[in-house]
Amino acid sequence: MTSTPDFRAAILALALGAFAIGTSEFAAMGLLPYFAADLALTEPQAGHVISAYALGVVVGAPVTAMLGARLPRRRYLAALMAFYGVVNLLAAFMPGLATLVGVRFLAGLPHGGFLGVAMLYAADALPVGQRARGAARVLLGLTIANIVGVPLAGWMGQSIGWRWGFALPGVIALLSAWLILRVAPRVGGNPDARPWDELAALRNPRVLWVLAVGAIGFGGLFAVYAFLTAAILATTDAPGYVIPLTLAAFGVGGTLGTWGAGRLTEILGIDRAAFASLAAMAATQGFAALVVGSWPLMVLSSFLIAAGAGLVIPLQTRLMDVAGSAQNMAAAMNHAAFNAANALGPFLAGLALAAGWGWRAPGLVGVALTAAGAVVLTIAVRQDRKARRTASGAAVTAG
Repeated sequence: MTSTPDFRAAILALALGAFAIGTSEFAAMGLLPYFAADLALTEPQAGHVISAYALGVVVGAPVTAMLGARLPRRRYLAALMAFYGVVNLLAAFMPGLATLVGVRFLAGLPHGGFLGVAMLYAADALPVGQRARGAARVLLGLTIANIVGVPLAGWMGQSIGWRWGFALPGVIALLSAWLILRVAPRVGGNPDARPWDELAALRNPRVLWVLAVGAIGFGGLFAVYAFLTAAILATTDAPGYVIPLTLAAFGVGGTLGTWGAGRLTEILGIDRAAFASLAAMAATQGFAALVVGSWPLMVLSSFLIAAGAGLVIPLQTRLMDVAGSAQNMAAAMNHAAFNAANALGPFLAGLALAAGWGWRAPGLVGVALTAAGAVVLTIAVRQDRKARRTASGAAVTAG
């Protein structure tokens, strides 16, 4: 494919799907008090709804990659987004905890497959040196959702009922699916592809090391973000508008950071951009720990931790290079890895808080996880260089 006006429209359609995913995933956290009260649930019980979605992402990533191995990417992406829209609409009608948990698990299934393959689709349309830019354009929909979609869903949940907060991303997802079918260039599938071959990505050490970087290194972002609003409420006398402002600042920072990460990857190269992203993440998480107690600086820290977290772009680009023929699986599992980080970071930060470390603990845990991610990235880079030297030596011997 080439970058044409039709393809630019396709990127917008894909970004709209990412917008729906971002709205659904993050708005559910803000809607938790409302559906918990309506369904007579405790907050820990209501938290199962959030966990079910993350579990669905982890399970769905390899399953959707295998199912879509032979399908044209246009139809594959439209089908995933249509399914996502339907199950989000169903969530708006669920009468109790068990059914809501089940539907939210189903909603998580297409998450990794859609985002991963949509980023591949956009990257493949551009010259090799601009692939990261294509992936970043799709991911901007996810970050912009935190500026517009999540606050809107939260307002709907507060004003007219939590069910509307789930229905909104469902409608947007169906619109995205229709637009993908209408404007995305037709590119044939690979009839020779064997779905089980996609599992090769999970046996490839070069892929697994990259996934480990995301699962560990990105945990630092979620360690801070998961407890940021609670820390503001517990340590400051912030006015009521500060919490929405904090969430919006996170969305703006993530949008700018994603755009910048695409350009940074093109300028520095994949490895240097990944290390630069981890350094920025550690610095901003350390800042978040230092400014606890000052709500203006904590709002600023929300913007900075999101702006510095562009790690997904160089990691996604590296996966394109090392996954071989299992591109769909590797791309989908990248987003599963980030959802694993979403579980790991808050879990460890919660343990630190329970141990009495205070509200600076999430930032300190974040720095530690990001540093661990840098160690894993160093190992991944060395393993990759070793594999390339081995392959080069084998080629020389064969020649």
